[in-house]
Amino acid sequence: MDALFAQLRHYRQQWPQEGDAGHFEAFLEAGQRVFFRDALEGHFTGSAWLVSADGERVLLTHHRKLGRWLQLGGHADGDTDLARVALREAEEESGLVDLSVEAEPFDLDRHRIPARGDEPEHWHYDVRYVVRAGANETYVINEESNALAWRSIREIAEDPSADASLMRMARKWLSRA
Repeated sequence: MDALFAQLRHYRQQWPQEGDAGHFEAFLEAGQRVFFRDALEGHFTGSAWLVSADGERVLLTHHRKLGRWLQLGGHADGDTDLARVALREAEEESGLVDLSVEAEPFDLDRHRIPARGDEPEHWHYDVRYVVRAGANETYVINEESNALAWRSIREIAEDPSADASLMRMARKWLSRA
């Protein structure tokens, strides 16, 4: 967890205009339990900004439960290495192989998840990592998705109807070039 603390501090210094990093650091102080989904007030998740080999497109999922186009990702389920979580989720949700993950967080997003069934409303502390596709970009849709699609990062950055966090990541990605 010390590595994640250091990464979050570095992220806050790199992106001071984003206000959530301090919330992530404070939440992490609760210890190991916030990496499990039974931490009902909220828990960590790891997501993948899964970019094509040429860096021009990102693979998005039309999330079955939420009914929205989002980045791939999921629950930490006890794993404190959220880069590994992001990579695992990208592989599981896309069927792609030969993926690589950058070690430092690319984006942070704290968002409320609505109550469903026996699960109360709670926070997701989503730490997002750049995951790069290899030469083979042929994906396989699994049960978590209605659909998968490669989308132009530039188009997402300019689309006022896009999810706000997707727009932020697209703009952040384009600013790296």
